[in-house]
Amino acid sequence: MTKVLILGASGQIARHVVQMLGERRDVEQTLLVRDPTKLTSTEPVNAKIAVGDVMDKKLLPQLIEGKEVVYANLAGDVDKQTVHILAVMKSKGVKRLIFVNSLGIYDEVPGQFGEWNRKEIGQYLPPYRKSADLIEASDTDYTILRAAWLQDEDEVDYEITGRDEPFKGTEVSRKSVAALVAELVENPERLVRANVGVNKPNTDGDKPAFV
Repeated sequence: MTKVLILGASGQIARHVVQMLGERRDVEQTLLVRDPTKLTSTEPVNAKIAVGDVMDKKLLPQLIEGKEVVYANLAGDVDKQTVHILAVMKSKGVKRLIFVNSLGIYDEVPGQFGEWNRKEIGQYLPPYRKSADLIEASDTDYTILRAAWLQDEDEVDYEITGRDEPFKGTEVSRKSVAALVAELVENPERLVRANVGVNKPNTDGDKPAFV
């Protein structure tokens, strides 16, 4: 039985993950949410809900205790949240971390799309870059997923690029990122200590098609 803690479980990617993992009898999910009304009310039977904040110094250790995998799908002060998550994981001896981040934190997006991306979200990226740096410096068995611009097509179609490779494509479906997360939960030996870009193949352009 794989016990996974999902941080930010009401997020749009995380909702897909919850449903995908809900089909697995060998997975037990704990969903941390600040506002349970943002959940779909169709959570699977292998999921239990905890209400609270990632930064809660009493709650997070209780939730991480005994887990095999922590999957974080967060926003805002992700650097501060990362510090807390890593400290609690270390104190509880939990190693496997899957963390959704953003494209552009290494200025790795080439061409006109890279310029457009910097103008659109560059000011918001420093906490995401710091989060990735903190995770890479830790002793966790991490996977960092730098997702392209997210869209809601009902499809699973993605490719990945390495940390030091130019980012490919412009967009990817939330369902595709979720499928990769679910695969990593089920196969935690995959992409260990890896930091990868995630995009839909053949979506190169000056900006995402849906913008």
